[in-house]
Amino acid sequence: MKSNDTTWPMRIAALAPTAAILALVVGGCTALPPAPPPDNIYVLEATTSQATGKASAKRDVVLTVDLPRARAGFDTAQMIWVRQTHGLESYARNRWADTPAHMLAPLIKQTLERSGAFHAVVLSPSGVPAKLHLDTELVRLQQDFTVKPSVVRFTLSAQLIDTATQRVIATAEFDETEQCESEDAYGGVRAANRALVRLLVRVAEFCAGASR
Repeated sequence: MKSNDTTWPMRIAALAPTAAILALVVGGCTALPPAPPPDNIYVLEATTSQATGKASAKRDVVLTVDLPRARAGFDTAQMIWVRQTHGLESYARNRWADTPAHMLAPLIKQTLERSGAFHAVVLSPSGVPAKLHLDTELVRLQQDFTVKPSVVRFTLSAQLIDTATQRVIATAEFDETEQCESEDAYGGVRAANRALVRLLVRVAEFCAGASR
């Protein structure tokens, strides 16, 4: 018997757009780009035995190391580089594990302890009575591509302050420049850590000399 049902072609035609949309969705899912690679994360570090400076006579003085401040543009975990005067840029997939200012505090403390110039060195805040405290500011930490090969410029300012009177005993600014071995973020990291060793030595010598 011949069927008179003409609805089947109409049903198939109605389903065709839905099937096409489903194919596009499935195809789109399979064509998703791969996940981007993870960021490269670096630390500021210096072997404290390398950064002690000249041995100093220990005195009965407790020194508090305040958390360093950072100048505008450098209070960030981004790795800063420059290719023109007054312009700061940052790497997209390379960063510090923490802000450089935060990473500096324990390194300064360890270096001052190893110098042997003080009875004790503590990080602020601390309940330990201290005669002196060291206030520092990260002025800049940047990889400079305005020169070839690039260099890292690392600058830290410091004030040694009498805790009882809040009188500034001495101030200084330490600037270190180190040539990079490669024109990339890792070259900048290695140069920064070499410069850091010299900078820490100078900070320890400054504190020991000014506290006499």
